Amino acid sequence: MTTNAPLPPLTLLEEFLLLSLDDQSGQLHKLPPSVVDCASAGALLMDLTLRNRIDNDLRDIFVTDGSPVGDDLLDPILSLMAMAPVLTPHPIGYWLRHISDEAEAFRERALRRLETRGIIKRENRKILWVFGTRRYPTVNDQEIREVKRRILGVVLGNDIPAPHDVMLTCLAEACDLFRFILSHDEIEKAKTRIAEVSRLDLIGQAVAKGVTEIDQAIAMASGFR
Repeated sequence: MTTNAPLPPLTLLEEFLLLSLDDQSGQLHKLPPSVVDCASAGALLMDLTLRNRIDNDLRDIFVTDGSPVGDDLLDPILSLMAMAPVLTPHPIGYWLRHISDEAEAFRERALRRLETRGIIKRENRKILWVFGTRRYPTVNDQEIREVKRRILGVVLGNDIPAPHDVMLTCLAEACDLFRFILSHDEIEKAKTRIAEVSRLDLIGQAVAKGVTEIDQAIAMASGFR
C-alpha cells in the first residue's frame, strides 16, 4: 500500500500572500504593486537564507551553496545569483531590485501552488461585463489561521520568535500589512515590539528601505501631476 508523501512547508512568499488576503473579500489587500514586488523579492531571498543557500553581511549578499533546493520558486533565483562573480558580491538592494522585475510571475506561481494544495481557489468575476476582478477565497483556512496566529504571537507576545517568523514580521511591517490584521489598539500596543523584531533581519531592513524609497518616489510623482 502506498501513502502520500507529506507536502513541503509553505515558502515565505506563499505565507506572505496568505497574510495579504482579505478574509472577507478573498482579494489581496490593496497595496502599491511596486511595494508588493519588493516584499515578494525579499521573501524569496529570505527563504534561500533559511535553506542555507545564501548568506549576507552588513552590505552584500552572496551564494554559499549553489545546489538546487528542489523548489520551482526558489531554484530560478538561486541559479541566477550563482552566476554572479564570487569576487564581486552585490548589495542586498541590488538583488531586491533585480528580482522585483519578475516578482509578479513568482506570485502567480505561488498562488497556483496554494490553489493546487487546496488552500485557496481562484475565481474570475466580471463587473459590468467589462472589468475583470480576481478573487482567491480560502478553501481550507487552516493555513491562513496558523500564519496569522504565529505572527500575532510574535508581535503581541514576548516569546523569542523563530527566524522564519521574524522574516514574515519584517515583510508585514515593511508593507504596512498590520493595519489590515490588527486593530488600532493592538497596533499601538505592538508597535514597539514590531520595531524590535523588524531590526533582527538584514534582508527585512533592506525591504523596508526599498519600500520607503518606493513610497517617496510615488509621493514625488504625485506632486508633479
